[in-house]
Parts: sequence; C-alpha cells; structure tokens
Amino acid sequence: MTRYILITGGKGGVAKTTTAVSLGCALNFFGKDVTVVDANLTTPNVGIYLGSPVVPINLNHVLQGKNHISEAVYIHPTGTKIVPASISLDDMKNTKPDRLKQVIRGLKGLTDFVIIDCAAGLGKEALLAIDASDEIIITTNPEMPAIADALKTIRVAEDMGKKILGVVVTRYRNSNDEIPIENIEALLEHKVIAIIPESIEIKESLALRDNVIYTHPTSDASVSYKKLASELCGAPYIDERAPIKPDYFSKILRLFGVR
Repeated sequence: MTRYILITGGKGGVAKTTTAVSLGCALNFFGKDVTVVDANLTTPNVGIYLGSPVVPINLNHVLQGKNHISEAVYIHPTGTKIVPASISLDDMKNTKPDRLKQVIRGLKGLTDFVIIDCAAGLGKEALLAIDASDEIIITTNPEMPAIADALKTIRVAEDMGKKILGVVVTRYRNSNDEIPIENIEALLEHKVIAIIPESIEIKESLALRDNVIYTHPTSDASVSYKKLASELCGAPYIDERAPIKPDYFSKILRLFGVR
C-alpha cells in the first residue's frame, strides 16, 4: 500500500524541502521504495537539492496532460526517486494545479511512500497539496512566528480530514531564546516526533547535490531523520555512532588470548 505523506508547516524557511528530501532518503536507507514529489510549483527546489534542476519531463508537463507521472520519475544515485517540478517560468503556462491529486495518485502501487513537498503558506498550491495527501508532517522552527503558522496549517489540514503524524522541529539550537519542546507540543497539540539540530552538514550536502543521509551519515541531523524514518516504516535502527559492543563469546576468547 502506498502512503502519501505531505511535509508542510505554513511558514517559509522552516526546512520543508530539506525534511521532505531527507526523510525520503532516510526511508530509502531502510530499503523502502520512496518517491519525493515537488508540489511547490511556484518555487520548486527538490530537483536543485538533488542535482536535477532541469529534466526532460517534469511535474508541470504531467499537470499539463502531456505525460503520465511515471514518466517524470527520476532516480537519484542513492536510489531515492524524485518527481521534480520545473524551474522555468515558461512551464508555468498551461499547468493545471487542480489536477495534482489525480496526477499524484498515478503513483499508487508503484512505490511504498510518496513524500510531498509543498509551497509555503496556505494559498491554493499548498491547499491542493494538502488535499493530495493522506497524512501530514508539520515542520516548524522553535520560534513563535513559525509555530503560529504551523498551528494554522494544522487546523486547516484537520478540517480537511487529514491525519497529523506529528511535528518536526528543525534548526534547533537548544538555546534559551527558543521555545521549549514541551511548549511547542502544548501550543500545537501534537507530539514532536523529531528534533533536527542546526546543521552545517545539511548545507554541505546541498553543495554536493546530495543529501545529508548519505554525505554525513553519522551527523546529528542524519541520525534524527533516520530515527523518524524508522518510526514511520517500522524498521529497527541502530545508531551508527554507538560503539560496537563485543558479544559474550568474543569476550571469553580475548580473556584466554585467542582473539
């Protein structure tokens, strides 16, 4: 069964695209077939994040009725699939955003997870992306403006009958000037399911046209996204930073000088 999960939050700059791509790559790390769809038609970035800013067939072409969405799927070297939207203003012409849900449902049965990135705010594009999804992950920074916008998004999504999986707090610095995690949960009335620290590694991975899951696999950000993916797909995750503990038999052998 294909799961359709939207990454949204209302405010711009809260790492929606970073979370969509990183969660997609993290699910792929666990062997899941994942397709990340860039439903931010006005200012798309998924292709840019993974080194495919310009492709022969993109989501705009599909929404124009020229192609099936399966023809707009591209496989990143890591194995994660993406459906980029066009960065060209010309491709905005004749694009029919109202077809988004119908078009995205064309991936049903072809992939385990469809992770949808969307535009900031609660304009038409964002609402169409919410409608096209079944489940929602809310992204926010630990700052009041972002939290206020996240709350609006939650209320709209719930009114549309969507399931809120939880909140991802990004760019977290554990600083006194940030809203505490327990307060964020109280304000949004939903559990914080991942805390992503402020990370230079994420910026470095973008420069490499890759994702932090693969460029910096043991970074705090990468581990946080993997733990979230582990919870979503039910696959166990052992923190790669943890020292490997020798088993009991190995200890006995070393005791007798065998190993």
